[in-house]
Amino acid sequence: MSEESPPARSSGLLRPMTERGREEEHRTATPLELFFDLCFVVAVAQAGRQLVHALAEGHPGHGIPGYLMMFFAIWWAWMNFSWFSSAYDTDDALYRVVTLVQIAGVLILAAGIPRAFDVSDFSLVWFGYLVMRLALVFQWLRAAHASAGAERRTALRYAIGVCLCQVGWLGLLVLPDHAKPWVFVVMAIAEMTVPVVAERGRATAWHPHHIAERYGLFTIIVLGETVAAATTAVQSAADEHEALGTLVPIAAGGLLLIFAAYWIYFAVPIHLHLASNRQAFLWGYGHYVVFCSAAAMGAGIEVAVEQVIGKAHISTFAASATVTVPAALFTFSVWLLHSRHYKRGPAQQLTLPTASVAVLACTFAGSAAVLLAGSVAAATVAVGAVLAARGETGRSERPSRGTHAA
Repeated sequence: MSEESPPARSSGLLRPMTERGREEEHRTATPLELFFDLCFVVAVAQAGRQLVHALAEGHPGHGIPGYLMMFFAIWWAWMNFSWFSSAYDTDDALYRVVTLVQIAGVLILAAGIPRAFDVSDFSLVWFGYLVMRLALVFQWLRAAHASAGAERRTALRYAIGVCLCQVGWLGLLVLPDHAKPWVFVVMAIAEMTVPVVAERGRATAWHPHHIAERYGLFTIIVLGETVAAATTAVQSAADEHEALGTLVPIAAGGLLLIFAAYWIYFAVPIHLHLASNRQAFLWGYGHYVVFCSAAAMGAGIEVAVEQVIGKAHISTFAASATVTVPAALFTFSVWLLHSRHYKRGPAQQLTLPTASVAVLACTFAGSAAVLLAGSVAAATVAVGAVLAARGETGRSERPSRGTHAA
């Protein structure tokens, strides 16, 4: 018997938190989800700003691990909400209020990022996480209350797992500084294990198209923050130093990289690939690299601008690497996660991996590195578009030769 599509949901005070269903038609992101994503921009900007300061001062050993840890905290909080809402968004008054509490937790976390970076004081970050996680646990308990059997057990496993992990994060507050990176690694693994264990008996009813759209929207927001950060850096440098001749190549190359990143990410309909939990988990977890590298591109462009005007105490090679390394990582990770599933033939399959190597090689181009990397990215998009068009033409011609389309 086929499942009926759930009825359209209008706002209300309270309704049972039942699953939405993977076959629900016309499932799109809600205004509340868009608002939730937008508030995350504050946290992403804080992490990027701290990365810029550390790299510009020549302290990558401190800045990069700190950025990776803070971005994991941001990304994982967003992940928790996005997958839960895909399965259980009731859009009633109580759900909205609890989601707004989660947003408050995000803003508290963002306020604590500078202290965590500078003096390894994670107290505000931990408290912001506590606010978010208590709200999330409440949502899972509400889902458990409205369900039974295997679905109820899955919801309870999530609630218990989130609580245990939040206790584990206390290690960031009580252990010495040298142990905190290891605490972060252990707890990050524990966090990512919770969904795997919780959904072992029964998977939640997340919606493939909705999840793909949510990830795409967050990618746009991260790239938008990258554009904003780069624009601010160029503007302030031009106002202070009037060095437009040296800033224009960096601005142009950075803009080409960001435009190419957008084009590459949205070149394929990834929701068709998300057919099981195994595929979805690998894809969803892998986006940590996609989001992290996309945001780092903006930080890198800021560093490159500061190096040109003499505010960054690093070499041209090091400044170029802050742009080319995350750009290459973004290109390769997008290919690895979903583009390769839709590429046909060696030419299409090798386009993005080859481009990532070429972008990385631009690091050695001196002051022209960013502009050259942007040109490579633009050329990659052009090559990919031509190859895709040829592939479509070839497929459309085959039936006219006596064959039949499948």
